[in-house]
Amino acid sequence: MPLRFADEIQDDPFAQPSIAHKAIRTARNQPSAVLLFTQFLGILLFPFMQPTTFGRVAVSIFGAIVLLLALWTVRSTPALSWVSIVIGFPAVILEIWGAIDQEKTFAVVGGHFLLGIFYFYTAYALVAYMFEDHWVTKDEIFAVGATFTVIAWGFAYMFMAVQYLWPGSFASSSGEEILTWQEMLFLSISNFTGVGLSDVVPVLPHAQSLVMIEQIGGVLYIAMVISRLVALTVLKNR
Repeated sequence: MPLRFADEIQDDPFAQPSIAHKAIRTARNQPSAVLLFTQFLGILLFPFMQPTTFGRVAVSIFGAIVLLLALWTVRSTPALSWVSIVIGFPAVILEIWGAIDQEKTFAVVGGHFLLGIFYFYTAYALVAYMFEDHWVTKDEIFAVGATFTVIAWGFAYMFMAVQYLWPGSFASSSGEEILTWQEMLFLSISNFTGVGLSDVVPVLPHAQSLVMIEQIGGVLYIAMVISRLVALTVLKNR
């Protein structure tokens, strides 16, 4: 039926596409928007995923969904898709393995580290996509937000890896030695936005160094990426 209806639309220019067809067409034209809104959805869902085995697996599965969306987005950019595949799929396997059995430190650390690298690569691909031409499209506007959230997620995964390599790297009001994904993401977004309103504090040197790099990255992102797109938008309007 969908294929037949699509043929009918091509034959009849006055035929109205269904809501499903409109959604699919929008998703194809604006993959960065899909990635961005999916990550927003994740931020709202994570509080319901408690730090139990089931909750950790649920977070890992949701991360796999985001990874697939990120792969789809990268295919729309100048970056090489095979690089993201080589990094992404082993990361998801290790992440789910580590969520099921946290005693396997190499799986936990490896999954977090590879996912962090994957999200940084995705951010690079999105920035290259935004800088590819001198015109600002609607999808590139969404790519600004998607890149921001992707980088924040990448640092959150790096924080997770650091706290397993050096227990006690972060301190929080919960008093736990190993903090949850929700807390690490909260710390990452707080620092990348420059707000700094977080009850999670880096206390060991490796954690502090990584947080400082993220803080500098947040300032550079606004100065180099957002300012360029704003300038191109102004020139276009003129």
